[in-house]
Amino acid sequence: MKYLLDTNVCVHYFRGKFNLDVKFDEVGISNCAISEITLAELVFGAENSSNPEKNHTVINDFINQVSIIPMFDTIYHYGVEKARLRKLGTMISDFDLIIGCTSITRDLIMVTENLSEFQRISNIKIENWVVRN
Repeated sequence: MKYLLDTNVCVHYFRGKFNLDVKFDEVGISNCAISEITLAELVFGAENSSNPEKNHTVINDFINQVSIIPMFDTIYHYGVEKARLRKLGTMISDFDLIIGCTSITRDLIMVTENLSEFQRISNIKIENWVVRN
């Protein structure tokens, strides 16, 4: 594995936006993973949609192609980083912080469109595959 995908990248991919299918073919979907937190956000999105059954099918097809990384190994790093961000007054959402810390703990490149939050995390490697015209 080389990349950890943020929820927004997954949703754009599901919707066929920003040529992400081409990018996934280029990097190899087997080199991509998601946090179990991202999976939880995707399931919530499906349940909150107008067609939950269809969206759950899309999610299930997707998770059969990528690895799902548990957050257990990330908990210590999350606590340290959250305390650091709080002292600086630059907090980010807990879910994004857990996802970002997962990328650091597993030495993966964080793939997200949400650069403004993830860039606050120390020592994170980030790529944005979403090109808006």
